[in-house]
Amino acid sequence: MANGHKKNHTKTSRRTAARRADTLQVVAFGIGVFVFPLVARRISVLEHYLDIMVFVGIYALVAMGLCLLMGYAGQISLGHASFFGLGAYISGVMTSKFGLNPWCCMVLGGMVCAVVALVIGGPSLKLCGHYLAMATLAFCIIVTVIFNESIVWTGGPDGLAFIPGLSVFGKPLESVASYYYLVWCAVLLVFVLCLNVIRSPVGLALRSIHDSETAAGAVGVNVAKVKITAFVFSAVIASVAGSLYAHYLNFINPAGFDLFVSIKLVIMIILGGLYSLWGAIVGAGLITFLGYEWLHLFEDAEVMVYGAIILVIVIFLPDGLVSLPGRIIRRKRIP
Repeated sequence: MANGHKKNHTKTSRRTAARRADTLQVVAFGIGVFVFPLVARRISVLEHYLDIMVFVGIYALVAMGLCLLMGYAGQISLGHASFFGLGAYISGVMTSKFGLNPWCCMVLGGMVCAVVALVIGGPSLKLCGHYLAMATLAFCIIVTVIFNESIVWTGGPDGLAFIPGLSVFGKPLESVASYYYLVWCAVLLVFVLCLNVIRSPVGLALRSIHDSETAAGAVGVNVAKVKITAFVFSAVIASVAGSLYAHYLNFINPAGFDLFVSIKLVIMIILGGLYSLWGAIVGAGLITFLGYEWLHLFEDAEVMVYGAIILVIVIFLPDGLVSLPGRIIRRKRIP
């Protein structure tokens, strides 16, 4: 009895310590997010990066949802750019053509994506491995074709313009800094939400499914329900990110939500670390900066660069960049 009590006490202490560490990390991250625009205003070199950081935050939202689905639940999805695009186009069409409130359209986009994810996820998530990847890939291709062919509503390949910006309490968000704070507040909120999911029994169920669906089912986990819940949750987050993207740019076109974008989203979480929310943010930041700032030096070799990144990470750092500090510390400890 005493030994059992000590073990339970040790587990509780570890959980408490982990929660405190998570809280400190989130607070430190929040302070960094708040301070960055203030520093960027005083350093001219950094001022340009404020705009890119808005896109980093938007892609980080999608990457965190994908991290839960792929990293924790072990379900491969190559179609998340479609949910990203659905959220963007629903908000864009409803606000630019019908004059509806952008926030209401954002909620509507999330609801539509939830329903679509349920319809798609039901049959697709019965598949495993490469078959699931092919099913989500097909979904992405179909949605991209719809975006291109529905010219009356989406503008086709030319895109949809004149999408209104967002307002908070009746005050329009006109500066880049205002969108930066809005997007990164959303990132912090979703991060805390995902962290609570991971620490909850649902997160334990997700990890058990990742290890073995058969074993998870044997211990009482409703495998189908948990998988669909994770799929729907990640789709809704992607939809919200798409709405923010549309209202920030005031313009969208199908190229921003095609298969290549889905692949880049997967690269983000592989680069940062499949099993880490911090890795999703790090990966989103690096890939976004790579695409917006540095890849113009490689011109048409963009795909080769992304392929090289995947090869290097998978071979030399399979747990992503977030595992690098731990590896360095362990090597230093070895005499």
